[in-house]
Amino acid sequence: MLIINGYLWWLLGTAAVLLALVIDRCWGEPPARLHPVVGMGNFLAWSGRRVGAGRALEPGDWRQGYGAFLRGALAWTLGALLVTALYAGLQSLLLRMPWWLAIPLLALLLKPLFAWRMLQAEVQAVEAALQQSLAAGRERLSWLVSRDVTQLSESQVRESALETLAENLNDSVIAPLFWFALLGLPGAALYRFANTADAMWGYPGWRNERHWQWGGKWAARADDLLSWIPARLTALLLALSAGGLSLASLWRESRRTPSPNGGWPMAALALALDVRLGKPGSYVLHAAGQPPEARHTAQALRLTRRAVHLLGGLTGLALLGLVAWQASVAMVWFHVV
Repeated sequence: MLIINGYLWWLLGTAAVLLALVIDRCWGEPPARLHPVVGMGNFLAWSGRRVGAGRALEPGDWRQGYGAFLRGALAWTLGALLVTALYAGLQSLLLRMPWWLAIPLLALLLKPLFAWRMLQAEVQAVEAALQQSLAAGRERLSWLVSRDVTQLSESQVRESALETLAENLNDSVIAPLFWFALLGLPGAALYRFANTADAMWGYPGWRNERHWQWGGKWAARADDLLSWIPARLTALLLALSAGGLSLASLWRESRRTPSPNGGWPMAALALALDVRLGKPGSYVLHAAGQPPEARHTAQALRLTRRAVHLLGGLTGLALLGLVAWQASVAMVWFHVV
């Protein structure tokens, strides 16, 4: 019975992923007051006032730097424990329910931990703003990126939007579902907490009137670790959706960014669209590609949708396989008993 119950959980999980994707497509994000990621952000903002330094530390201020690092590590760990404990408790309750009730409730709890419809809408909004004027495009892009947008050209605004699409395909969709597949709701929630902490604390400079040279190091490294496999899986899904890419080119281009993970999905998208992507003064991906135009934004959205559909299809096949396996185990059990 333990084997049957174990596979029953996988049946529930795979069915919940498919239903959560449908919920996301039809309704998008829940209200902010009910959104768990907003709650994580509120905790990080509150604790961040005690973690981030009030001034930039000098190279010799290693004691204060170590203290800020320790505060950041402790605050991150406390938040991670609270989040995982809460979702572990909710998952435990769901496992005691009948399957017909557990699946929709599990899907409703999983949905806020990834954001696919919203990501597409934000990138489309940047392109729509660019059609009005360059200034409008820059302004809309500033909602998505932390870089200075005031001097970006039209193609550079598009490059930044496409990079956001590729990187957040991993951060906001593939990675949470990957960790859900491994560890259930606690895994998906832990990843979203870690990714939110990296977004708020992980930049080595000024942010929200605090300096994160030391206080954000733990959050940045934790997100790097948890995103390592999903980022490469995202690049693989994009490559398959594009009909195949040169793995050697993908590996070479992905190493051009300072991030150990962000370069993979961004490089895959650049190669698939044959466009140049980059951050001024930092890196260039697929330098031989053409500057992105409006049509490339539409192509990128179609390609990333295919990648998510591919993930959904693979999940559906896994569900069918688990159903068949469950049926065969049940038949063997019935004949043995």
